[in-house]
Amino acid sequence: MSVEVRPIYTKKEIRKFVDFANELYKDCKYYCPPLYSDEVDTFDTKKNPVFDVAECQLFLAYREEKIVGRIAALINYRANEHWGVKKVRFGWVDFIDDMEVSKALLDAAAAWGKSKGMDVLNGPVGFTDLDHEGLLIEGYEYLAPLASLYNYPYYEKHMEAYGLSKENDWIEIQFTPSDVMPERVERLSKIVAQRGHYSVAKVKNVKELLKRFGYSYFDVIDECYKELYNFQPLTQRQKEYYSKYYFSILNFDFVTLVVNEADEIVGFGIGMPDISKAVRKCGGKLFPLGWYYILKALKAKKMDTFDLLLIGVRPDLQGTGINAMIIADQYPYFKQYGIQTVETTSIMETNTKNQANWLMFPHKIHKRRRAYAKSI
Repeated sequence: MSVEVRPIYTKKEIRKFVDFANELYKDCKYYCPPLYSDEVDTFDTKKNPVFDVAECQLFLAYREEKIVGRIAALINYRANEHWGVKKVRFGWVDFIDDMEVSKALLDAAAAWGKSKGMDVLNGPVGFTDLDHEGLLIEGYEYLAPLASLYNYPYYEKHMEAYGLSKENDWIEIQFTPSDVMPERVERLSKIVAQRGHYSVAKVKNVKELLKRFGYSYFDVIDECYKELYNFQPLTQRQKEYYSKYYFSILNFDFVTLVVNEADEIVGFGIGMPDISKAVRKCGGKLFPLGWYYILKALKAKKMDTFDLLLIGVRPDLQGTGINAMIIADQYPYFKQYGIQTVETTSIMETNTKNQANWLMFPHKIHKRRRAYAKSI
């Protein structure tokens, strides 16, 4: 029975696109579904400002009118210009364990990209480097946090069979914070603060953050991440979008901003409680009771697991020890909230500076992700 890959356009079809992954993983105890409404909005050209600099085409694979796979073909023109490449990216790729299905999906993404003048197929990645990225190739036995992708082990053989080759790997680190902050972190943070005249700025919510700093914290993120894989300089509308959708749900105890004497942000650290169990409980849907489970997890005063989302220091100040100030500020909250396990999001395997922040603690590298590429 042959596979038919169809481009999709309507909101009803997009919902089928989102539903397919939830159906494929319904019996997987490690999968965390996305927040359903956010996932649908991601592909809404009127709501997601990434479409100011990008375009995409979604595809569903059918066999006898049953959906057996999905893929998103993406072109981020601003990122391509930044790196001097002609990449068509693929993401949101899921399929049954059937080589005919995966090949048909990847062929569709490659053909669409080639019709747009692209010459490299790259993925799985998202529109920007702030989206989910990287095929899971190690660590299938760990629960996926909301901020990360999960996929079945058979995906890797499908990528290799298609002729895709490794272009970038990320690792994720799981560590256990000790009851007492490491002495060298505490000592270094005090020395750095005194010598550089730096201080930690704490804000209570997004409104206070914007009033004091505007969107300048995204300028620092851009500076810190501009050399990282598939980076795209954010537009003003993207900064506003990410502030609204993501910063608004943060527990600001775990938002650390290091500033200089001019009250300019020079470093940042952002994390949040692991809410994957709450999201799994409601299947990613806010109604009727999903909002309650998720809000309860976000506002919890005690938590076992914590997700580190972002950490960065302005490039001209890296190596000065500002990262110690970030860790020193967040560390007391680990004890206050009863956190037993801290997990980083994906760190490039070549980014040894970031890795060094966490290797001082009892740890293990428990996950590895990979992005592939192929000339088309």
